[in-house]
Amino acid sequence: MTTIRLDGDCVLRSFERGDAASLARHGNNRKIWINLRDAFPHPYTEANGRAFVSWALNDNPETHLAIVVDGEAAGAIGLRRDEDIERVSAEVGYWIGEPFWGRGIVTRALIAFTPHAIRAFGLSRLYALPFEWNHASFRVLEKSGYKLEGRLRRCAIKDGRIIDMLLYSYIVPE
Repeated sequence: MTTIRLDGDCVLRSFERGDAASLARHGNNRKIWINLRDAFPHPYTEANGRAFVSWALNDNPETHLAIVVDGEAAGAIGLRRDEDIERVSAEVGYWIGEPFWGRGIVTRALIAFTPHAIRAFGLSRLYALPFEWNHASFRVLEKSGYKLEGRLRRCAIKDGRIIDMLLYSYIVPE
């Protein structure tokens, strides 16, 4: 069981079976879906929440944590580990329900999650690939110590559009 206390009323913690309903309540929002990979469904139902929580609980080692605000799972943060020669790198991703936007919660979560992930997985690099229109995510990454490395032009498709993604990374000092 992982718990990382953030300041105020927020924590990062392992998912719990009872998180599915709050994940569905907060995740069933096109404004969230439009900024995430297509693996994140829309609409996002309680069944989707149960499936995700079940997957997260069986993931060993644990790669995803709930972002908990006022005692309920309001979002998630996690990583997708690279393989083979890139096994020292991982892609980080996150989301939080719209009522919590603009409060700095995701920035605090990413600041806490980054060293946790580096230690837990022996990483030398974490990176994120926000879509070209996701300026809020750019700010979260920059405030969390991630640096813009470049733009991947026309590398993805979202909502029927071919789009650019920006590459941000956090490099562990040598």
